[in-house]
Amino acid sequence: MRNEVTLNDGHRSTRKVLFVAILANLAILIAKLIAAAFTGSSAMLSEAIHSLVDTGNGALLLMGQRLSIKPPDETHPFGYGKELYFWTMIVAFVVFALGGGASIYEGIVHLYHPQALEHLRATYVVLGCSAAFEGYSLAVALREFRKVRGDRSYLKAIRSSKDPASFTVLFEDSTAVLGIVVALVATFFGQRYRLQWFDGAASVVIGCLLMTVAGLLAAKTKALLIGEGADKETLLSIREIAEAVPGVKRLGYPFTMFFGPQQALLTMTVQFHAGFSISEVELTVDRIEASIQAKYPQLKHIFLEVDTVRDVKEESLGGEVVLLEKSSTIHSES
Repeated sequence: MRNEVTLNDGHRSTRKVLFVAILANLAILIAKLIAAAFTGSSAMLSEAIHSLVDTGNGALLLMGQRLSIKPPDETHPFGYGKELYFWTMIVAFVVFALGGGASIYEGIVHLYHPQALEHLRATYVVLGCSAAFEGYSLAVALREFRKVRGDRSYLKAIRSSKDPASFTVLFEDSTAVLGIVVALVATFFGQRYRLQWFDGAASVVIGCLLMTVAGLLAAKTKALLIGEGADKETLLSIREIAEAVPGVKRLGYPFTMFFGPQQALLTMTVQFHAGFSISEVELTVDRIEASIQAKYPQLKHIFLEVDTVRDVKEESLGGEVVLLEKSSTIHSES
């Protein structure tokens, strides 16, 4: 029950962030499109493209999150957690190609063929509203991310996070706020000094920002897709927990792999003191598993290879290496 509550809380928190981001981006998209049509601003059109991409990305992440919680079956015995990682990679490609590429293209066109901006008052109003909506979405994303960040820095928390949906919204909202600032500065100075090329240059800068964020997101998601494990501090803590169980003599290196934000595999070799019978080994293995899962409920599958010492009674273990596989079958559903 503890595992299920933990997963559902995290799932609801991420969904809340995604819904807020989608609604904010949708409202901003409509306003920016209207302003771009009236003013002819390239930077405003780039910002509209940015909001369109962010709205679609939020929908893709929601779909990936929903697919990722499907229960395990014969073809996917460890579940569908990596669905979220796959769709996050698609989001990174969309941000890079549609967001960054389209903005840079639009900016280059306006650099070669600059146009005077019109209805600038409407531009400032839309940018101000956009900043308010994006700022609120970013504040919600930051508040929810702080709940899992703990006392770690934001950079370290993002590096160790296994839930790409949470930090993807952070990336996109932060970039959106920066993009609005760039568009606002370009519009102001372009108007003040009558430099029409400022508008196209701002669009190129916004595109470069989007491509940078897409590259960072793709790099992190790639690590998750190919099988990223727990961080060194977690591995050390797992060893300390197992070593504290009476009867444990020596431990091998713990190997981990995440199949989703709240589902991971742990495998480790354990050697017990001489004289342990099979029943004692099984009880101790149960204690190790329970102790580890009490602190790390995301370790749903634990496989312990029990390596016994040579002077264990032959009638108990037959003088052979015994492989005990202990796998939790608790899976959360939304």
